[in-house]
Amino acid sequence: MFDDLPPDLDRLRTLRTWHQMWLHRIDRKIALLTQRQTEPDRRRARPPTPEWTAEPGTGPGRSPAYVHHGSCVLAGPRRRPIGRDEARRLLADGVPACRRCRPDNRLAFLDPGA
Repeated sequence: MFDDLPPDLDRLRTLRTWHQMWLHRIDRKIALLTQRQTEPDRRRARPPTPEWTAEPGTGPGRSPAYVHHGSCVLAGPRRRPIGRDEARRLLADGVPACRRCRPDNRLAFLDPGA
């Protein structure tokens, strides 16, 4: 039926080993791709942009240095998300508002010291 195969046993065993090796590689690739399809794609899933952020200071107590709107481009990489109430509390406690995104205006916060 398959006359194109080698006639001797040694070469047939070599071909069998070679094909087994390739089947093993193909099976590993199939398993990898199946696993990738079933996992959630973490690269595309970004956390939602917070409404407000606090940029930590650099001092010993590390109190916040600025309050920002969540989409502010000036907020540093160490910022942490905060809620609306905490943003207002920080502004009331004297933490400066970012001069670019003006969270105090967006929160309709009136400085009690002014």
